[in-house]
Amino acid sequence: MADDLRLGLNLGYWQRDPVDATDLVRTAERLGYESVWTAEAYGSDAFTPLAWYGARTSRIKLGTSVAQMSARPPVTTAMTAMTLDHLTGGRLLLGIGASGPQVVEGWYGQPFGRPLARTREYVEIMRKVWRREEPVTSPGPHHPLPLPGGLGKPLKLITHPLRAEIPLYLGAEGPKNVALATEVAQGWLPLFAHPEKIGSMYGEALAGAGPGFDIAAMVLVVVTDDLRSALDAVKTMLTLYIGGMGARTRNFHADIVGRMGYAEAAERIQDLYLAGRRDEAFAAIPDELADGIALLGPIGRIRERLDLWRKSPVTNLLVMGPRDEPTLAVIRDLVLG
Repeated sequence: MADDLRLGLNLGYWQRDPVDATDLVRTAERLGYESVWTAEAYGSDAFTPLAWYGARTSRIKLGTSVAQMSARPPVTTAMTAMTLDHLTGGRLLLGIGASGPQVVEGWYGQPFGRPLARTREYVEIMRKVWRREEPVTSPGPHHPLPLPGGLGKPLKLITHPLRAEIPLYLGAEGPKNVALATEVAQGWLPLFAHPEKIGSMYGEALAGAGPGFDIAAMVLVVVTDDLRSALDAVKTMLTLYIGGMGARTRNFHADIVGRMGYAEAAERIQDLYLAGRRDEAFAAIPDELADGIALLGPIGRIRERLDLWRKSPVTNLLVMGPRDEPTLAVIRDLVLG
């Protein structure tokens, strides 16, 4: 239970049109938001916007939610993180994730197999890079260093990192991956978190979390008197993720909705979406699911529903959706008091 929730702003990734959110980030910093986060799928990358916003702010922490491991070798991510951490005075929070087979194989042209082992190896290599205790080597099998049979030799990072231990978060949806986060990272970034179900869904996986482990949940927040329109906004997002953000036989977003107790609905949503019947897929999403993973409605209703989050294992709300100062201020007041 987290009586004192922390608060961040999640900007996500660019949709069709690029968006410079500098004014919004500066406002969030001024209002006392602890962190701002960017993401990547197969459009804008996660690091470049953070560098842009970091150059225009002074205190707010800068997080990737998440940087896709298949987009970069681990040493590249380690170099990028070290560089950005230096330039922003130690404000980086590095969130990484395995993504899913549709993106990994379809966009990056890499095999998706063994995400847990790949993640562990990836993290170990990055930490070796930052610590600079010796030239970096790794037996693999996913990222062997140096390349077996080649002409390379082990190398050590030229630049001394500002911090040898950059805070690391894992984007994870399956229980085994969440358990790995408690072992190798400082935090977990759940995409779809239901405050009334997250404890039962992940209690065993979170058992190994030490003091200070940060569960930073991405939560869509819509302050409005029109609850119906707010529910529909969440359902629009869920339609895409459950229906189309994954292969028919392997969709982690559909899986997590199934573990929440909506397995039949998730299967129907995916079938309808892949059949091109997207309006029907949208209609098949239960309102209670959309309501459960978000904070929607008038201020009073959001205040009441925040109690569910305070009673959950979640420690950090990364709010998505607000794009103006009055709304950011209202959310700040509700969450931080």
